[in-house]
Amino acid sequence: MRILLTGMSGFIGTHVSTALLAEGFQLACTVRHVPAQADPRLRLIKADFARDTGKHVWLPRLDGIDVVINCVGIIAEHGAQTFAALHTQAPCALFAACAEREVRLVIQLSALGADDGAVSPYHLSKKNADDFLASLPLASVIVQPSLVYGDEGASARLLRMLASLPVYPRFGRAQQAVQPVHVDDLTDLVVALVRGAGAAGGRATRRLPVVGPEPLPFVAYLAALRQAMGLGRLRVLPLPRWLMPAVLPPAKLLGFAMPDRDTLRMLDRGNVADARPMQRLLGRAPRPVARFVTDPRGAAVQARLDWLLPLLRLSIAVVWIVTAIVSAGVYPVADSYRLLERSGMPASLAPLLLAGACVLDLLFGLATLMLRPPWRRWLWPAQAVLIGFYTVLIALRMPEFLSHPYGPLTKNLPMLAVLWLLYEMEEKPWNT
Repeated sequence: MRILLTGMSGFIGTHVSTALLAEGFQLACTVRHVPAQADPRLRLIKADFARDTGKHVWLPRLDGIDVVINCVGIIAEHGAQTFAALHTQAPCALFAACAEREVRLVIQLSALGADDGAVSPYHLSKKNADDFLASLPLASVIVQPSLVYGDEGASARLLRMLASLPVYPRFGRAQQAVQPVHVDDLTDLVVALVRGAGAAGGRATRRLPVVGPEPLPFVAYLAALRQAMGLGRLRVLPLPRWLMPAVLPPAKLLGFAMPDRDTLRMLDRGNVADARPMQRLLGRAPRPVARFVTDPRGAAVQARLDWLLPLLRLSIAVVWIVTAIVSAGVYPVADSYRLLERSGMPASLAPLLLAGACVLDLLFGLATLMLRPPWRRWLWPAQAVLIGFYTVLIALRMPEFLSHPYGPLTKNLPMLAVLWLLYEMEEKPWNT
């Protein structure tokens, strides 16, 4: 069986490709960038869903292919990576080529909620591709998972972070019913569908919900994840829905990973379905949420770091910005000039040096708030160098500040330690 898999580098695509190779299938995968080293069992095809929106582009890629599995998907748009291109236009071109090549089976990874009640751009773009596929003379299965959990998944990491908060802010009163499914169960289902491709026959389309064993409120899901991480009971802070537009943008600006308004609207709709069709194909029940977290301690540490590190960044930004404001005039300027002279600076340069220091402090504070990985990684050493310079200079020229009761110079040591921590935890440029 020869299979074309799209979205291999994504979270679900990675699991599916690994499982298919373990089953001995011949696998061709589309990738945007062909790596220097890859699994020799794979045939890699360079493709870009943001641009490959014509049927003619896909026809030669389908030579000799029996089954096509489309796992391409994004949860948020970035530049050319739009819902319209990646979820609708390119998949429709691929499906049209599949019909012309008479591919035996197409498996489309969609989403639960991509139906006639869809309102979000994410769900609507998935639904458009699903409906087009259903209109073609092809045997196809539209796989519609609820929330998919996997230890390395971005959405699962977000949910673990929310579950680990000291208090979870819940906007509105909707139950937000979900039926989360583990990525391994979803993967096993896709493999079962591929195995049955030879006997599929016909040109019918099936829509297959992929869900966990039972529905539960979203807050209960977070509580179960928190319990699985060994963090105890989930505390919930009910907030009025009208506060959400005021809370989410600042939280994202500060680096806190938070669900956006579209995600919350999708949750409000509910995300549940009948689990029996999936169970029949798997030959067993999908695993419950209590068995999702495989490394409780590691998951708990990562989850708490995901909200503690933004708090550290915010505190560092406040220190720089407040220092700039204080130095610009809250503290008597004449006294600042005298401190500069005592540190060995020429009196004639004191105004220029004070102004430069204020601007530099302010820039460091704003950069701490606004810069994103990977560029933010180089911000921490720069700040540490400046703090180290100030510390050494003041200690040598004004040693009384080493033992000042209100602000001993040794307080810079934890600042340097925090900057080192942020540097070590930051995303590395060569990993992007």
